[in-house]
Amino acid sequence: MSAPLHIAVLMGGWSSEREVSLMSGKGVADALESRGHRVTRIDMGHDVAGRLAAAKPDIVFNALHGTPGEDGSVQGMLDLMRLKYTHSGLATSVIAIDKQLTKLLLVPAGIPMPGGRIVKSETLYEGDPLPRPYVLKPVNEGSSVGVAIVTAEGNYGSPIGRDVAGPWSEFDELLAEPYIRGRELTTAVLGGQALGVTELKPKNGWYDFDAKYTDGLTEHVCPAQIPDDIAEACKRIALAAHRVLGCKGASRSDFRWDDERGIDGLFLLEVNTQPGMTPLSLVPEQARHLGMSYADLVQAIVDEALAEP
Repeated sequence: MSAPLHIAVLMGGWSSEREVSLMSGKGVADALESRGHRVTRIDMGHDVAGRLAAAKPDIVFNALHGTPGEDGSVQGMLDLMRLKYTHSGLATSVIAIDKQLTKLLLVPAGIPMPGGRIVKSETLYEGDPLPRPYVLKPVNEGSSVGVAIVTAEGNYGSPIGRDVAGPWSEFDELLAEPYIRGRELTTAVLGGQALGVTELKPKNGWYDFDAKYTDGLTEHVCPAQIPDDIAEACKRIALAAHRVLGCKGASRSDFRWDDERGIDGLFLLEVNTQPGMTPLSLVPEQARHLGMSYADLVQAIVDEALAEP
């Protein structure tokens, strides 16, 4: 067992994923304490640098989700403070949270991703940027926050109505992508190894924020009941994306698979550099399937961060 450390767990913050981060942080902190570590729990506010300086931890476990914990802001602060921390560094975080920047890096590396383009939200009131059905999503949000699927028979209007609620009323710019029919798959990577493939089957509608984090709304099939070549492709692509982006610790790659098209229907949607660590989260689930307990997983993430120069 590793020597006991003083570990600060950063959680909460002020993003749209605050409550999820608090759940992740509590799970991580409890697991670290069960391993004999001294834990300082920090619900991040604007005084976070002062609180970390006062705590003087050996390492920081970043359990934040969304901005500013996942976009490079906190990573830059920790770099300036010369504090070791878990998960990806500044440059990787800046790129991976931006869906368009991620495409610009991964597609030339041979990783299949949907087409699409950035659109001004204001233009959606004049006409569709792509043939319906298509997906609109914020460029810099995770966990399916603010995602809308625009269909021919949907209730957003044609064109989208100015008085209709949606991400266009919250964000100046959105990423428009073709809608990929089929199945939702996800693969976690830890320590240079792809852990497995899980299929996500929402009970109602699609895999949105509520379906991800509300118990009972989504069935997790782990391992996914899919052909071997698709499972191997998910693991290969997730590992390649992890490496090309320069991810550290755990990452999670989300896919859509059009099962009518075989391997040609598999597309990477995004890479999460701060994947959830809640009881419903996918990384702990895949690790558990391989015989790794939650506490083992948390310790492995800390050990990898400590090993970084």
